Order: sequence, then structure tokens, then C-alpha cells
Amino acid sequence: MEEKIKERLHELYWTHNYNCAMAMLICLGELFEEKITEQTLHASMGLNGAGRSRGQCGLVEGALMFIGIYMTNKRKEKYKIIVEVCHDFAIQFTKSFGSISCYDLRPGGFRKDDPPHFCESMSAEAILFSYEFIKKIA
Repeated sequence: MEEKIKERLHELYWTHNYNCAMAMLICLGELFEEKITEQTLHASMGLNGAGRSRGQCGLVEGALMFIGIYMTNKRKEKYKIIVEVCHDFAIQFTKSFGSISCYDLRPGGFRKDDPPHFCESMSAEAILFSYEFIKKIA
């Protein structure tokens, strides 16, 4: 599973130049066989650290978006339950990665001299973490 995620993530980053939120949505969609629409991907275009401002991590934002999509479509859950699950996800992500903020996860920020897709390794870990989290509630 981990190798499959790494390979797909690499393709999404390097071939399609998708950001972290978009890659998270696509990977989770494929892993859970849930269609991610083009409109949803468009909505996630600026969710890479809140438009590179080092706000909330795009990996978290993509996972939270997917939780809402998945729980509405597959489990027919209502708003309150989804909010509670998203809250729990944020707590668990923080325990595993130290923060949900790009400011903390990427202390150097976004610089012009950064290599492309600087967060690729952490992205793979976060996708696997998100998959395991969602699998438990599925």
C-alpha cells in the first residue's frame, strides 16, 4: 500500500504538478473508490498551505474535504457527525505530525529556491495516515 501511494503521489506531483491538497483528494478517492470531480479539484487549487501563506496544511485540508465527501456519499452521515470526525482527524494528525499548520510543518516557508514538491515524503506519510484513519471509520 505504501509503495502504491508513493508511486501515485510522485506521478501527481511531477507529471501533473498538482498541489498537496489535490494529490490527497485524488489518492484517497482512488483508495476508497470514490470519484473526485473536476470541480472539487478546482476548489482545492489554493489549499496548499492556504495559498502558500503557510496556513493550514493542504494535506489536512484535502483529507478533511475527502472525509466530508466520503461520509456523505458512502455513509449518508449528517453534518454534525462529519464535523466531529474532522475534529478527531485534526487531533490525530497533530499527534502524528506535530501540527496541522504549514507554518510548523514547513518552518522555512515557501521559497523560490525550494526544490519542487518539497513535502513529497511527508505527503506520502500523510496520505497513508489519512487512509488508515478513514478506513477505521468506514
